[in-house]
Amino acid sequence: MKAVILARVSTKEQEDGHSLEAQVANLRLYADRKGLEIIKQYTIIESSTKGERPEFMRMIEFIKAQKERVAVIVDTVDRLQRSFRETPILDDLIQKDMLEVHFVKEANVVSKDSNAFQKMAWNMSVMMAQSYTDSLSDNVKRSIRHKVAKGEWSGPAPLGYINAIDAMTGGKTIFLDTERAYLIKKFFEEYATGVYSLAELGRKAKEWGLRSRKNNPVSNQSLHDLIQNPFYYGMMRVKNELHPHKYETLISKELFDTCEAIRTGRGRTQAINETKYPFILRGLIKCSVSGRMVFCDIKKGKHIYLISRDPVNPDKKIWTNEKLVMEQIRDVFKSIQIPQAVLAEITEQLKKTHQSEKDYHQVSVKSLTKESELVTKRLDVLLDEYLDKSITKDMYDRKHGQLIQRRHEINELLERHHAGDEQFRIAVTTLVTLASKAAEIFDRSTTDEKRQLMGYLFSNLELEGSKLRYTLKTPFNLFIDFDGCKKWLLRPDSNQRPDD
Repeated sequence: MKAVILARVSTKEQEDGHSLEAQVANLRLYADRKGLEIIKQYTIIESSTKGERPEFMRMIEFIKAQKERVAVIVDTVDRLQRSFRETPILDDLIQKDMLEVHFVKEANVVSKDSNAFQKMAWNMSVMMAQSYTDSLSDNVKRSIRHKVAKGEWSGPAPLGYINAIDAMTGGKTIFLDTERAYLIKKFFEEYATGVYSLAELGRKAKEWGLRSRKNNPVSNQSLHDLIQNPFYYGMMRVKNELHPHKYETLISKELFDTCEAIRTGRGRTQAINETKYPFILRGLIKCSVSGRMVFCDIKKGKHIYLISRDPVNPDKKIWTNEKLVMEQIRDVFKSIQIPQAVLAEITEQLKKTHQSEKDYHQVSVKSLTKESELVTKRLDVLLDEYLDKSITKDMYDRKHGQLIQRRHEINELLERHHAGDEQFRIAVTTLVTLASKAAEIFDRSTTDEKRQLMGYLFSNLELEGSKLRYTLKTPFNLFIDFDGCKKWLLRPDSNQRPDD
């Protein structure tokens, strides 16, 4: 009788361990003893429980193409199958007398003429193989659930992090990647301005030197996935559910939410579309009539126009020269040229005001740190109680969720408090630099820099006909009327006596 031998391993690691060769040698010896003629040999590296098993199906098609019964020789039942899903395929060929299966180590041959015991032995072996696989799967799932409960990530670390061994515990952990973390954070911060599309920012990221772990340029798809990954602010997505992780965060949830709003279009009326020409105002100005972003167009290669709707007749388009709008924007920058003497007084007032806030930060940080340590201790005790079976899984899950949520809230608050002093320093520096020489800086800036400066200054820009309407961000909205500012600074405090 003609025969086909089948040797299978599930992974490359098993192949490297020479189990394929060992199986083939054993199967050939069996064929010689039984006088079977080997016409085909299949050495397969594929899982018998995942996917469509293409190599297995090719063997089945080969057997169907033969004109006489073929014997399939395998080492054990689990080399042929680990579930009952292949049984109907095999049994159909057996009943048609096109196939008989020889299980070498089980010393069992299943054919059309097999008795009930031989068929039962086959089915029992399949059931045991499937039971073993199910048990492994349960163990993996249990291990994953345990890791998730402890805030541990099982897969490769996202870009900006690295998988490593903790020198203190010897266990696997995840650290910030010092070569890439600051670039990932910068990527989020730049995208949050709403000035750039992902494709534009992708090109900038390449200019910054952001590369994959294999030292290749990061693809746009990778960046698209990156900007949506909650891992960076402290949450890991496991089967479409978010769970807090225990690793160092790279950004705040507030920054992530801002980026998400921009990505989905909630942070602006419509997403910025890329254009061949780098228009300065692209995606920054809305039409006050339609509420949509103003379109930009260029005529004769040099005249740029903004296309909006006529306030009098909304069905009609208006073409406004970009220069006219840019002049209005420049006038706004000129209007915040605060005299140095006034600026110095404002800065001093801000410093005095900040001192009480700084004291509050210090007290709050101390209190939050103490509460964070207490939450960590409670989590350890809770896990011990669950492992000792002192509490049910439902009780553990409910309390664990509450504690993890509180720890996440504490971390968010701590991050904001720690950032307080730095945010104040940046605010004062930006105020001094921009407010003292705003128009001059704007004039000598590149197109991208102009877009960034407008992002710092304006919270809203609208075009009503050819008239620019705008709202300034704090603190610049306070410094338009210089005389008013100076009078405010010189005005006595409401609790101060005139002769103090």
